[in-house]
Amino acid sequence: MITRSVYREDHEMFRATVRRFIERECLPRQADWDAAGCVDRETWLKAGKEGLLCTSLPEEYGGGGGDFGHCAVLIEELSTANLSGPGFYLHSDIIAPYIARLGTEEQKRRWLPKCASGECILAIAMSEPGAGSDLKAIRTTAVRDGDEYVINGSKTFISNGLNCDLIVVVAKTDPAAGAKGVSLFLVEADRAGFKKGRKLEKIGQNAADTAELFFDEVRVPAANLLGELNKGFVHLMQELAQERFIIAIGAASKMEAMLAETIRYTRERKVFGQTVFDFQNTKFKLADIKAKAAAMRIMVDYYLAEHLRRKLTVEEAAIAKLFTTETLCEGLDAMLQLHGGYGYMMEYPIARAFVDARVSRIYGGTSEVMRELISRGL
Repeated sequence: MITRSVYREDHEMFRATVRRFIERECLPRQADWDAAGCVDRETWLKAGKEGLLCTSLPEEYGGGGGDFGHCAVLIEELSTANLSGPGFYLHSDIIAPYIARLGTEEQKRRWLPKCASGECILAIAMSEPGAGSDLKAIRTTAVRDGDEYVINGSKTFISNGLNCDLIVVVAKTDPAAGAKGVSLFLVEADRAGFKKGRKLEKIGQNAADTAELFFDEVRVPAANLLGELNKGFVHLMQELAQERFIIAIGAASKMEAMLAETIRYTRERKVFGQTVFDFQNTKFKLADIKAKAAAMRIMVDYYLAEHLRRKLTVEEAAIAKLFTTETLCEGLDAMLQLHGGYGYMMEYPIARAFVDARVSRIYGGTSEVMRELISRGL
């Protein structure tokens, strides 16, 4: 194991709280979440009560008053437990920061305490049927009409889409201006004209709440504009680095957890009169994976220390996401192979990890987008 020094004592104390919560409230519910296609709201409320939501928000808005290290601990523990479903860090550390950083005092006091308690579940609506990673190509519009904006369009692949109470909607306010004509709006889920679509059937992360969203003449007060008019693309770019790095953190912990699980399995499973671990091929494969897991951990901890000092760049976040997610998927495929037929059975942790991890190379910006971002600095 790599000796880690990036976390403080308060981070490790929080880790103990997260582990207890996962063991008590999450692992026993995984099968139910898989069947329902989402995490029950009671678990969200319990997470809020335990202080697991919005840990980095100021206490005056109901948050934990912590830093990104507390977010990282939560991501690591959810990944290590091989859980599928809880959109806690999306809610707390990707979407809530938009409101905390860009929101008016009225917006922050109205929404953030409910976000921290779990009463208000957040979603962000960026992706569209015809525009995935290309945010400039979005077609959803928000047209000013007196003291209101009228929003029309559709979104897809929206995490927390079924449970959400408040959505940060990315819309064109000046279609002719391209990226310079995008704005962000806070849209309450009970607004007339807003509709949640079907639960999307995915190849993995079945318990993750993912849906389509539709906006048909949805009217919101002009006061629901989040940040500056036509500055939405700039606002999004300021938070996307953290979103991508969060994915990298999860990938590093998942690799370590599944390596430990695969070592355990191969030491117990016997074929041709010896354990699977005893074959030289197995040892060499696992040695390669351990070396890659160590590289992932060293990279992520270095960038985590940088991010705690608010020095992580867009390029560095792209490097972290590209390397860790590509390496994870490659490593999980090799580890599943070492499980033989049992690796194809969902009752084995490696199978869930394998199908759940595939999306990590897609969401938050595809690996191809990460390569494009990195290449700009060559």
